[in-house]
Amino acid sequence: MKPIFLTLTVLWAFLLISCQTKEFHLYVGDSPSESTEMTFDKIQDALKKAEQLYAENENSEVTIHLMKGNHYLESSLSITPELNGLSIVGTEDGSAVVKGSHELALNWEKHSDTLWMTKVPSDVVFDQLFVNGKRQVLARYPNYDENGGHWQGHAEDAFAPERIKNWSKPIGAIVHAMHAGEWGDFHYEISGIDENGEAILKGGHQNNRPSAGIHQRYRMVENVFEELDSPGEWYLDDDTHTLYYWPEKNLDIQNALFEGVHLKHLIDIKGSMDNPVRDILIEGITFEHAQRTIMESYEPLLRSDWTIYRGGALFIEGTEHITIKDCEFTNLGGNVIFVSDYNRDTKIVGNHIHNTAASAVSFVGNSSAVRSPAFQYGEFVTLEEMDTIKGPANDLYPKGGLVDNNLIYRTGRLEKQTAGVQISMAMDITVSNNSIYDVPRAGINISEGTWGGHMIAYNDVFNTVLESGDHGSFNSWGRDRFWHPNRGVMDQMAAENPNMPLWDAINTTVIKNNRFRCDHGWDIDLDDGSSNYKIYNNLCLNGGLKLREGFHRTVENNIMVNNGFHPHVWFKNSGDIFRRNIVLTDHKDIRLQDWGKEIDYNLFPDQEALADAQKDGVDEHSLYGDPLFVDPENGNYTVSEDSPALKLGFTNFSMDSFGVKIPALRKLAKTPDLPVLWSISGSKKSKSITLNWLGGHLKNIETLAERSASGLSETAGVLITKIDPESVLSTSELEVGDVIIGGEGVQINNIKDLMKVYQEHNWKGGLNLKIFRNQKEVELY
Repeated sequence: MKPIFLTLTVLWAFLLISCQTKEFHLYVGDSPSESTEMTFDKIQDALKKAEQLYAENENSEVTIHLMKGNHYLESSLSITPELNGLSIVGTEDGSAVVKGSHELALNWEKHSDTLWMTKVPSDVVFDQLFVNGKRQVLARYPNYDENGGHWQGHAEDAFAPERIKNWSKPIGAIVHAMHAGEWGDFHYEISGIDENGEAILKGGHQNNRPSAGIHQRYRMVENVFEELDSPGEWYLDDDTHTLYYWPEKNLDIQNALFEGVHLKHLIDIKGSMDNPVRDILIEGITFEHAQRTIMESYEPLLRSDWTIYRGGALFIEGTEHITIKDCEFTNLGGNVIFVSDYNRDTKIVGNHIHNTAASAVSFVGNSSAVRSPAFQYGEFVTLEEMDTIKGPANDLYPKGGLVDNNLIYRTGRLEKQTAGVQISMAMDITVSNNSIYDVPRAGINISEGTWGGHMIAYNDVFNTVLESGDHGSFNSWGRDRFWHPNRGVMDQMAAENPNMPLWDAINTTVIKNNRFRCDHGWDIDLDDGSSNYKIYNNLCLNGGLKLREGFHRTVENNIMVNNGFHPHVWFKNSGDIFRRNIVLTDHKDIRLQDWGKEIDYNLFPDQEALADAQKDGVDEHSLYGDPLFVDPENGNYTVSEDSPALKLGFTNFSMDSFGVKIPALRKLAKTPDLPVLWSISGSKKSKSITLNWLGGHLKNIETLAERSASGLSETAGVLITKIDPESVLSTSELEVGDVIIGGEGVQINNIKDLMKVYQEHNWKGGLNLKIFRNQKEVELY
């Protein structure tokens, strides 16, 4: 009989062998492996082999290696629960490129002096054309101008009857127009022409506030043959299957690489809550070429201003522990990474996302998880019909996601109601250490309070709201169950149900240690009922901070350069706190019923601003004076040891921890322009300054010579010395040489006066000014 310990040893050895992980490496493209069984020409074939290996081998790990080169997809890659544990990795230098396009084999011939033409197969359809890797321009009016503002060029007559009558084929033209309030955008196809020569438009479903209509000036049209009138433009005639193209200078058209985009999604990672896809890694791959999605079905994100296409180049739904790491995403026609419905612990880390048509990263839950949802601004579920239980109704939403150390810029190139990071119907999403800039609307947007718990930290967000209005670098709404479009009804409900604002915003959202700069709105904009926030240690470089309606927000230890605090339309007993902040203007309050729980211990720039606050019964212990920033010219707004801010309990925080930290991405990342510090009275820096305001170069009238040259009776006012082309001021009635002497009924003696008037009234979308021009006063409205 064998000793029992020997039997146990053999059994243990058997168990160890049976539990050992089996590793399999598959290669797509040129392979270092000698095994032809593990080498594939197409990713789809490698995925089929991976699924077979998982089915045949327990405790296996499969890695698909994409080798250097272009990997063209015939259809979207599908990753299902059968592939749990799969890794798809590229090369360290990102030279493995996955594309949703076809390489086009074309035979070009001359059509005219400038245009070339070629037939394409009838089954080849594409909505974007790339030539030698560069996106070309679909024939449009007005022509593409990188500095042309909205859509890089816009015109009031984009689809006017006088223009349409010159088009041989108007049906199928694509119309883009901003919302009349600049709250996002609309997109249409021309489906017909009426008896007056007006376009009949189909679409316009891409905005959740449609009643105001489209903007009269910010319009653009494309996909019209007669508008093919400049180098780099193209047009595909679907009827004759003929591609027309005006090549850019020095292009060898017969030997150039032409690629046509044909896929909406590149990868779908899709399971369900009951059977999720788990433990997938996508790493080190460049993703390019996904179709536009503007004419797909969109859905409203509750009562925010958004509707959205639920999809993206990488679509993730019904998953746990998915990681998208160190990838590049560029030249994509819609959303980039879309995390939909049930997801847990999705990590999006170290990616480079740029030159894309819509949002970079979106976390969007299912509205079935929202109790008593309403979807339009004017809708409301009555209290009698309302589900009054706190929190989500089910688990169909993203939770525990991470967006960290990504470089995101030039997103929203086609769609304007977009964001660098968009969060809706989600919980506990962390957005940290990202650099986000050059975007048409918010850098980071939270659509409503459901269900909070987000951490927004150490980001660098600037050059935002470039093609829209009434928004911020960080923006949120809070039109949750307590919120009603009728202010009187909302006041009553809030008073009778004080805990109601926390039924949806059940967890506190934290915004800390970020740097924001918005020149066309607020740096931090908590709009329409945003509730349950803690905001501290943020550096706001231009737009200040706004809190509208809402409850339970604590704002402390922030610095607001050249701006301050904008409390708008507060409820009684809001519980809001604003303390120990450095503000460099007076408070910009609008329609407050009371001033919250505590407004105190803040540092103001001058005695006038402090007195203005104290007459409202707040800021009893606040002080005024120069905060004594250490080195503001170089971005260091640490206050010195003798700063009056420290006496109020303000504490310094790091000034070099904003934005992406990964060295390779940090080397590429831009940083915001640092503002001229005009707002501190008595400061040497605030007297003889010049300022670029909305594209207008300003300086104070300071000398008798300047006064005499302008014909003024006193040495006061703000002189416009230059107006940049295609800037906000270039579209106004202001001219070089004008002296601004008044605004909104207030005398303007200097830049500080002008900025104060602007900050108090810019939310209205316009400013009434009095100027001195050609020896006389002129009113501009």
